[in-house]
Amino acid sequence: MTQYSRAAFIETLAPHVLRARREGSPMLPSVRLAQNILETGCKIHDWNNLGGIKVGKGKPNAYWRGKAVNKGTWEEYNGKTVNITAAFRAYDTVYDFYMDQDLLFGRSRYARVRAAQTPEEQAAALYACGYATDSAYASKLLSIIKANDLKKYDAVEADAHAEANEHAHEHVEAVADEQEMKLSEAQKKMLVAALQSLFDQKVITDKTWIEKAQKGTLTLWELTWLNTIILARK
Repeated sequence: MTQYSRAAFIETLAPHVLRARREGSPMLPSVRLAQNILETGCKIHDWNNLGGIKVGKGKPNAYWRGKAVNKGTWEEYNGKTVNITAAFRAYDTVYDFYMDQDLLFGRSRYARVRAAQTPEEQAAALYACGYATDSAYASKLLSIIKANDLKKYDAVEADAHAEANEHAHEHVEAVADEQEMKLSEAQKKMLVAALQSLFDQKVITDKTWIEKAQKGTLTLWELTWLNTIILARK
């Protein structure tokens, strides 16, 4: 376990947070950094769980390989604090934690978190969607964001996102006739994990989707069609 000063903690995690955002994370960098500070007290343990994700009923995936750590924590029920011991997911790297957390936020339960456009909206959505039981969770996150000027990381991400969109638009015009998706290894890995999760939940029943994603032969048209089917089944 390494205990950081708050400034060093933010400096250490910011590159990973911004990378996750660039790769499609719904989490605003300011909110994610504030959550990490709140959940860990600026400590990074060997198990790299920076957001208090419990084992739950989830199955191992490309980012969480089934390892767990039992430790004490507390929950708030009906306005009262209750001390408990719970099993928390353990990760090989901080990046794996962020990717697994993003898979969690991909569930329909967290639609408000994904739709949030501001730190205020997203902090409120995390509590409203049941990510935490602490009734002061949103206000604590916003206090940390303000005290540490974390919104500046949203601005950095927004500038990078705008530039990426501009390049992406140019790229789309240049390769409009191509169907096969060009994904980075990290994006491919996340897509495979997401499809495996859908298969495990029986939302999809054909493993060919997963195999094609693994080989990198899944086309944009196929993914669009699959998304339409998934929406129809919800």
